[in-house]
Amino acid sequence: MLNKFIENSKEKIIENTQNLIKIPSVYEHSDDPSMPFGKNINDALEFTLNLGKSLGFRTKNVDGYCGYIEFGEGKELLGIIAHLDVVPEGKGWTFPAFSGQISNNKIYGRGAIDDKGAVISSLYAMKAVMENCKLNKRVRLILGLNEELNWQCINYYKKTQEIPTIGFSPDADFPCIYAEKAVLSCYLKSTFVNYPNQKIIIKNIDCNNNPLNVVPKVCSIILEIKEICMDDFILNLKNIITKYNFEIDIYKISENAVKLTSYGIQAHAAHPDLGVNAISRLILVLNDIFELYSINIELFSFFKKYINTEFTGKSLGINFEDESGILTLNVGNFEFKNDIIKIGLNLRIPVTKPVLEIGNAFTKYTSKYINIDLDIERHQDSLYIPKDNFLVKTLCNIFNEETNSNFEPIAIGGATFSRAFENCVSFGPNFPGDKDMCHQIDEFISIDNLILMTKIYAKAIYTLGIS
Repeated sequence: MLNKFIENSKEKIIENTQNLIKIPSVYEHSDDPSMPFGKNINDALEFTLNLGKSLGFRTKNVDGYCGYIEFGEGKELLGIIAHLDVVPEGKGWTFPAFSGQISNNKIYGRGAIDDKGAVISSLYAMKAVMENCKLNKRVRLILGLNEELNWQCINYYKKTQEIPTIGFSPDADFPCIYAEKAVLSCYLKSTFVNYPNQKIIIKNIDCNNNPLNVVPKVCSIILEIKEICMDDFILNLKNIITKYNFEIDIYKISENAVKLTSYGIQAHAAHPDLGVNAISRLILVLNDIFELYSINIELFSFFKKYINTEFTGKSLGINFEDESGILTLNVGNFEFKNDIIKIGLNLRIPVTKPVLEIGNAFTKYTSKYINIDLDIERHQDSLYIPKDNFLVKTLCNIFNEETNSNFEPIAIGGATFSRAFENCVSFGPNFPGDKDMCHQIDEFISIDNLILMTKIYAKAIYTLGIS
């Protein structure tokens, strides 16, 4: 009954997933209090709320910070917690990032898997249940708008709206997530003054990589040289780059200035091994070229010794690993402003390990340097729910029944809205064995998976709604 309704809604599910992807809902600064995260994100919210209203649901815009779509009656509230904001598109797409192009039975576009496909899927799963079943709970699709940055949206929701009694977030992987690593975002900072008699001057660093939870694809720096033969300087740079076998281009932009552009592969910071970090590579080259000309930049030296391109924590005297995985680090930002060099880091910490210990380890080693400071921007505690918990077992069983499989619940490095509420876990939309396209170039969702996960979500809503 539910599956037949969803099959009959297939074209609408596809069409509205495409339409939502077409809205470039990347965070923008806004002075308008009614749309605190920018017009495009607000447009995505209004589109989704209007779609929900047209499908017969109750809807609410919560002061521009978030929204929700709801049906049913009862004291208890089943929450489905998702988000409409996306990370910047990046460069190198086969199809335009906000086109919702269909090719090879896949819908391409930024947000296809993270999280817009899941939003539309959840909405039509709710519609299937509403039209065919009677529940004991209300069901509410909560729409966050600031998940990729600092969760202002969900924090505002928690202060002003009803908290779900049970729920799931369609923003990770199937079959079900029982553990999510803690997240720490911080900055290493160092003063660097371009003195007039200095042989190498940093003119500009361009790394348009925001937020920190994206492995950067491109990073550039402009260097001005003084009292150095330009040909020799470029030759030395080429030798250093060749030694590392990095993809870094050198451009002579004037008689005394060069631009270095480092290239990597974009990925989600929870899986830095799936990407190639353009910033890390550039910093290693910069450290070597500055040292070659007897200029000591402590921050670069610290970076090469303790972080480098494959950070595990052992260099800082820590060896974090448990059932949720290993400690990982993404170098997500690199900038030079007002005589301050900053390197932004995003760490994913195994669930049984204390976040404080990471900060202490960095502080212990940065204190050995005169000119390096550590600023912790924010951290999110880990999520851990035992595998034999009712919610975890129920969702995992539903997935296995619908896919005729026998998977166990898993742990991830990503941080989803499920950790914002008690009795809530992540559930899909990425299927076991599929490449995780979250935050990557040419992000897509398979149409077959989009329809299958809608059936899975419908069964989950029904099962949890009558329990």
